[in-house]
Amino acid sequence: MTDHAGGPAAASSWRDSVPEATATDLENLLGTGVGAAQEQLQRNGGFLPFALVVENDGEVRLMAVTPADAAEDSDSDFDADSMIEDLTQVLRQNRADFRATAVVCDILLVEEESDAIHVAAEHRDGSVFAAVLPYSAKPVTRELEFGQLTADINEPSIWVD
Repeated sequence: MTDHAGGPAAASSWRDSVPEATATDLENLLGTGVGAAQEQLQRNGGFLPFALVVENDGEVRLMAVTPADAAEDSDSDFDADSMIEDLTQVLRQNRADFRATAVVCDILLVEEESDAIHVAAEHRDGSVFAAVLPYSAKPVTRELEFGQLTADINEPSIWVD
């Protein structure tokens, strides 16, 4: 997918290009990842990067790493890029146990001046899919508003050698 504003047509063409079981695994990770991130945003106002995996038996599990920079002081900033690197390393080391993985993180869409949930999913058969869900908080109520889920580009990072 190269179209950042992919929409439903791009999603359906992507689905047609991969085996049904692969599409099901990746869509399951996408839906679970977006839902978990939305829940954390609404509860805590933010979320740390995390990963989801579909194990070989089909069970979906959440995986997380501890932010190294925040270990001593819970109010300190954390390095999200470092956490994503750590998650990727753990996923690569254990990839024989998984059919599919997804890394979920909070990103800034510079051109849109908006925060967004980013989910980058990958299947062991080489299929990849990513999506972006912009969000913002209403100025007065701080209630979250979510935009349109769109396809994004993604490169394999787990099943590469």
